[in-house]
Amino acid sequence: MPKPFERVTHLFVSPRWVLAGGALLLIAMFSICGAILWDARQDAFDRAQDAARNTMLVIERDIARNIQLYDLSLQAVVDGVHDPRLASLPPDIRRGYLFDRAADAEYLGAVFVLDARGDIVMDSRVSEPEPANFADRDYFQAHVATRNAGLYVSHPYRSRMRQLDPSIALSRRIDNPDGSFSGIVVIAVQLEYFHHLMAGLALGPHGTMALIREDGTLLMRSPYSEQVIGRDLRGTGPFTKMSQAAEGQFPDVASIDGVKRIYSYRHLPGLPLIVEIATAETDIYANWRTRAWHIGIVMGAFGLAFAVLNLMFAYSLRQRARAESALMMLARLDSLTGLSNRRTLDELLEREWRRANRSGQPLSILFVDIDRFKNYNDTYGHQAGDDVLAVVAKCIAGRLSRAGDVAARYGGEEFVVVLPHTGREGALQQAETMRHAVAALGIAHAGSELHKVTVSIGVATWQADGHAEHAREHAPAQPGRTLAAVLRAADEALYRAKQTGRNRVFGVQVA
Repeated sequence: MPKPFERVTHLFVSPRWVLAGGALLLIAMFSICGAILWDARQDAFDRAQDAARNTMLVIERDIARNIQLYDLSLQAVVDGVHDPRLASLPPDIRRGYLFDRAADAEYLGAVFVLDARGDIVMDSRVSEPEPANFADRDYFQAHVATRNAGLYVSHPYRSRMRQLDPSIALSRRIDNPDGSFSGIVVIAVQLEYFHHLMAGLALGPHGTMALIREDGTLLMRSPYSEQVIGRDLRGTGPFTKMSQAAEGQFPDVASIDGVKRIYSYRHLPGLPLIVEIATAETDIYANWRTRAWHIGIVMGAFGLAFAVLNLMFAYSLRQRARAESALMMLARLDSLTGLSNRRTLDELLEREWRRANRSGQPLSILFVDIDRFKNYNDTYGHQAGDDVLAVVAKCIAGRLSRAGDVAARYGGEEFVVVLPHTGREGALQQAETMRHAVAALGIAHAGSELHKVTVSIGVATWQADGHAEHAREHAPAQPGRTLAAVLRAADEALYRAKQTGRNRVFGVQVA
């Protein structure tokens, strides 16, 4: 596999990228789920509004059709009451011509003809009406005050003719031939009709339907409450909005019960009436909310499981990376001493050599050898010898003062110390420090001149002549300007230190 591809693969299977990718995937999944739920919420709203519009259409058409039929009956009376041909007929026959069968319909009272004083002069049910006066009613006074009132829909009232039955009246003005006020014709419609009509339609547990006069008087409301019939809704938020346009839709809080609803309304054409359908938000989103909770719980459980698995996978990758790093570190270290091994030393020397050539800075290499170590092994055993190697290695490494200085095991009882940017004097001083430190350990060695473990150190220092560019141009032509030459010089310096009595430091400057 190509190395660039390996690096890219290694990058994307790192714990950090696995966690980041898992987090992004979770965010994407929850975002998609949220978008789907939001669409479902909008669908629930749209379905509820379609149902409200259909219900409103049913109520509107039923009321408009029936009132139109009742108005036709009233107009027939208005047209025939002063007809001389009907006036000459007997009262029973005349009453049969004037009043059709509409007054016999369910939820309707009798059709009355009132004279200019408000007294009953004709009753659709009997030939001789009972004496009664209704001049105080708004459906009478409206026609007295206005000649062109047309079909008048009254405020709700309790009928004095039908045991205080809640009703509204539909009335029309009757004029004399000269245009003066002659009276009215009126028919009573029981509010039970509107109650029955609305009770058969459902808009959820908290939905409402209402029939309202354009002046703000509440004629009927479902769910039914006798206490609110006739209530003046002027000044309330919902009615104010309904009075501003012929039809529309808006959200608001009901003044009667404080429930937030979505209102749909329409003014009935040609009638001073408003049909209103209000669906409660809690009802609109009830089923959606239940589904959203179920989906949310499932998605939450799935997301939690995914997150846990993602964390476990990232933790596994991290542990694996640590293990690989430890293995790589072990592969670069000497298992006995903990110093860099020969392979690592070779890479380090090559790197520092190139750097010294580029920079023109000095490079010093120290060869450190434990004196008479074979004799020590023969006397104390190889296990004791291994212990001495580890202790001496730790002592040498502990005397390195800079991050770039490195100590490595070269082989057997021999160590190499690489000191970048260190001249001959500095390297000799560092070597003397190490020599004294090892001697100060006081490790017994019967076969040594001082009867303790000591080391001999050879030091070789190399520095390019002049600036770096000059060093690079002339390095191939100089026989001493090779890494191998510097290593040989350090080894020879160690040999000279051994020859001069051991426990010595000997240094050379490589030309």
